[in-house]
Amino acid sequence: MDRADDTAGAHGANGVKAGGGEAFIEVDGVEKVFDVRRKTGFMRRERHQVRAVDGISFAVPRGEMVGYIGPNGAGKSTTIKMLTGILTPSGGRLRVAGIEPARDRTRLARRIGVVFGQRTTLWWDLPLIDSYRLMHRMYRIEDRRFRENLDRCVELLELSELLDTPVRQLSLGQRMRGDIAAALLHDPEVLYLDEPTIGLDVISKTKVRTFLRDLNAERGTTVLLTTHDLQDIEQLCKRVMVIDHGRLMYDGALAGLHEIGESERTLVVDLADELPPVQVPGTRVLKVEGPRQWLAIPAAASAAPVVTAVASAYPLVDLSVREPDIEAVIAKMYEDRTAPSDTL
Repeated sequence: MDRADDTAGAHGANGVKAGGGEAFIEVDGVEKVFDVRRKTGFMRRERHQVRAVDGISFAVPRGEMVGYIGPNGAGKSTTIKMLTGILTPSGGRLRVAGIEPARDRTRLARRIGVVFGQRTTLWWDLPLIDSYRLMHRMYRIEDRRFRENLDRCVELLELSELLDTPVRQLSLGQRMRGDIAAALLHDPEVLYLDEPTIGLDVISKTKVRTFLRDLNAERGTTVLLTTHDLQDIEQLCKRVMVIDHGRLMYDGALAGLHEIGESERTLVVDLADELPPVQVPGTRVLKVEGPRQWLAIPAAASAAPVVTAVASAYPLVDLSVREPDIEAVIAKMYEDRTAPSDTL
């Protein structure tokens, strides 16, 4: 058993979360197989199967925000499409709020919100506000609640100047904010987000993250987030699931990823004078440039004792701590997973 499989047990056998309250999303041994035909010669095609999701199991309690990450083609979007009822599983069992998505997609639609990356749910040629009015009728949202939700989303996502603009004229970042608002107008209990900050500048990303954090805290909305911007995960999610080739590699606390990838924090130390490399137990010097030195410590360890030791033994002017790059940690997991085994 490799280390990724070992750590996946933190949330129970087969990735099912142990404890933490009643499950709102239940995924038990779910598979999705696609039949694909390839051209092999003149008027000849060969049929083979692609296993996009391969026996995934996990559970998400109501109100939890979970990061669902992995490389392109790992099976993330396929999983979400099965959770919304767009796709039917080839095997296994799915439940969202007690509903089997593929069997009762219409009833489930009233309880979920979805933002699918660069695929908009808005009406392309209509002004943004008209899309919202159509959703008001489609979901039969009570008038007062619709107005409250719309006003809140417009204010926090800064949409007021865009409401009369046709969707096709919006930039990608503007449309993403519009899609997030659209997904929340009917008060969904669970929100599936696929790349919610794509195309946004740094300030807009911060506002969207704050909005999602407040939404989760105030309304207890369950959130399943897929993204390539790992700062989204770091700032929003305490729990993260890593998927690769359709299989769940890791399910646990974000900090556990650092332990698996043997990641390190970097301490940037500015000294009053140019000195030999700092010698403090539990650290190693990465680089020295004049009075500035870069020290590495294990990500799982506390930086406080190191900071205290450096400050007491050296003429310290300034010190900052840089967190490890989660992307590099995941790359390390894939490297370990695919490395040749010494055993048969």
